[in-house]
Amino acid sequence: MIKIGMMIGDRYEVLEKIGTGGMSDVYKAKDHKLNRFVAMKVLKQEFSENTNFVSKFRIEAQAAAGLMHPNIVNVYDVGEENGIYYIVMELVEGITLKKYIEKKMRLTYKEAVSIAIQVSMGIEAAHNNHIIHRDIKPQNIIISRDGKVKVTDFGIAKAATSNTITSNVMGSVHYTSPEQARGGYSDEKSDIYSLGITMFEMLTGRVPFNGETTVAIAIKHIQEEMPSPTEYVPEIPGSVANIVLKCCQKSPDRRYQNVRELIADLKQSLINPDEDFVVQNDPDLESGTRMITDGDVARIKQRAAFQEYEAPDPGDGLRSEAGEYYEDGEYADGEYADGEYPDGEYGDEGYEDGDEYDYNPGMDRVTTILAVLGGIAVCAIVIVLAVNVFKNMGQDREDERGGLVNVESPEPSGTEIPAGFPMPDVVGKTVEDATNTLYGKNLRVQVVYEESDTYDLSVVIRTDPEKNTEVAEGALVTLTASLGSGSETRGIEVPSVVNQSYEDAERMLKEQGFTVIRMEGYSDAVMEGYVVSQVPAAFEKAPSGAGITLTVSLGAKPQESQVRVPYLIGQSEADGRIMLAEQNLSVGEVTYEYNSQYAENVIFNQSYTRDVEVEAGTEVDLWISKGPEPTEAPVTYKCEVDIERPTPEEAPDYAEGMPVTVTLETDDGRTLQEIRNVTSLPQPLRYYNLTASGGTVTLTYTVETPGTPVTDPDTGEVVIPAPTQETKTVTRKITFEKE
Repeated sequence: MIKIGMMIGDRYEVLEKIGTGGMSDVYKAKDHKLNRFVAMKVLKQEFSENTNFVSKFRIEAQAAAGLMHPNIVNVYDVGEENGIYYIVMELVEGITLKKYIEKKMRLTYKEAVSIAIQVSMGIEAAHNNHIIHRDIKPQNIIISRDGKVKVTDFGIAKAATSNTITSNVMGSVHYTSPEQARGGYSDEKSDIYSLGITMFEMLTGRVPFNGETTVAIAIKHIQEEMPSPTEYVPEIPGSVANIVLKCCQKSPDRRYQNVRELIADLKQSLINPDEDFVVQNDPDLESGTRMITDGDVARIKQRAAFQEYEAPDPGDGLRSEAGEYYEDGEYADGEYADGEYPDGEYGDEGYEDGDEYDYNPGMDRVTTILAVLGGIAVCAIVIVLAVNVFKNMGQDREDERGGLVNVESPEPSGTEIPAGFPMPDVVGKTVEDATNTLYGKNLRVQVVYEESDTYDLSVVIRTDPEKNTEVAEGALVTLTASLGSGSETRGIEVPSVVNQSYEDAERMLKEQGFTVIRMEGYSDAVMEGYVVSQVPAAFEKAPSGAGITLTVSLGAKPQESQVRVPYLIGQSEADGRIMLAEQNLSVGEVTYEYNSQYAENVIFNQSYTRDVEVEAGTEVDLWISKGPEPTEAPVTYKCEVDIERPTPEEAPDYAEGMPVTVTLETDDGRTLQEIRNVTSLPQPLRYYNLTASGGTVTLTYTVETPGTPVTDPDTGEVVIPAPTQETKTVTRKITFEKE
């Protein structure tokens, strides 16, 4: 029995329960040995008592512990203590994909495809280690607070499917493959089917098959045709719908044969969503019956003849399967010598079945000559190519000795060479406006200053390259800006910071009133983290607050095994994550900030400069725009109170069952409710989207006082006057909660 605060395995302190499932409960725990928080999954009692299940569970969980991938919830430890079987896993702060879909109703196709790619990468890593999940569903996919997608429950699924488990299977049967529903063999393609169903739900907000019982749903997976997601959401691109349908084919042979193929199509759908590039597998068509031609008959007979007897070359002096033979062509055992066949079998009398086979020795010689000529031609081509390659390599080495680098390489045939675009005209604009314009074109910018009597301070005088010159994305543009006239009072001399550490250089420049723009590059001469160059140069003048561009060394140029960081600024968050994944890079810390220059969910900064080569798996921090900073939104409140009957202290003359009128009025003078003749209290009041932070509840009731008997002095008659009624009120001040 797990209790909060108990210590398991002499290292894991159970802190709180954070979830429950069909087979286990999940707790947040602290690993005191490594001083980190973890998630601890503890098997429920009914499974802990099943020795067969526990044995399979431990084996599979230990196998899953060998998986380490950014898109998998990593397993750290597996253990047992006093009948408590547990798995210690990576603690991921976030929500399941199931809850995320419920929260958003359905996802856009780009978001769904982005999530599917990350899930696929995790599944592919498992399949490469011969681990099949067998229970892919949104409940087993977690989206962390920083947007990372992780698959969980590897290992536990196989143990579960190996035993009779009837509880809590309703959630899994919606995603099970037909072969799993039949109780048959399941493999990697079963995970692909379940992922296809999960994609269907992300895109449409619903599962394709539903029913009142698990058996009814399972039968639909086996028998009913898979609906297209476009039937529910017509705007889904055709390629995305076709990917889902290919994943969810009834026959495993018609699905994607591995996750790598699926990932390739998913990425292609983000680039060309409306193209019809998904190839549907049709093994029946590939192996179907077709008409055989006369040429086919002849080729089959020829192959059959030579497979039955392949005459050896008498002159090669090798050993044959039929026995040893010598230069005169005779076999040691005397069979099939001199090219003669046994009578009646492929001899001069023809085939046993009477069909003719004409062997033409002249044609054989022609074929041999053509083959030799073809071989000579191929060798000539190879020699020419080799000469050109070595010539180019020698030229490149000459360029390197002369301080040049050969950066031009011919594009392969059919490859589209990206075109440039005209350099924008930013002369006459302020440095800030010009920089924003050029950043919007994915150009890099550095600024230098000079005195000018014509242009005002910090206005661009000229650019390099000049306007309308063709430039490519990522090109460096130098802006020459004005110091104005009388620069001796306006300009500040830029200190020399080359060969200093970036931290010292940044401090010196900021002390002089400058801002610092960091760029990075490789250098064999300058140590990593130190400044290679600065713009403006040392001892030039620049206005206070100007940006000084520092190029910081990344050390020596890395080996070719490393990968380049893509340029992500201007991309959506989802596209940026995909671009990083394609380069085998990870998303690091994600910061969301208001930014007036970039739309919401667009990347406006990244921790590594474009094209920098880093180790595969390096984390790249991203800054995501929340759009322009909003004006202060009005605060709204909600009222959720139950009005109780007046207390004796409030109304001594109130009696149970008296009719009461309940009135609620907000502090800003708005009457929300007036309920008359309420005899049963408490009375619930529920109001939302209120502008006032509080209000007043008034309870109004009537007290009837009987008349006092009076004797008439003239007649002596006793008269009872009519009773008197008095209206009384009780008021209460209430405070509303912020929404």
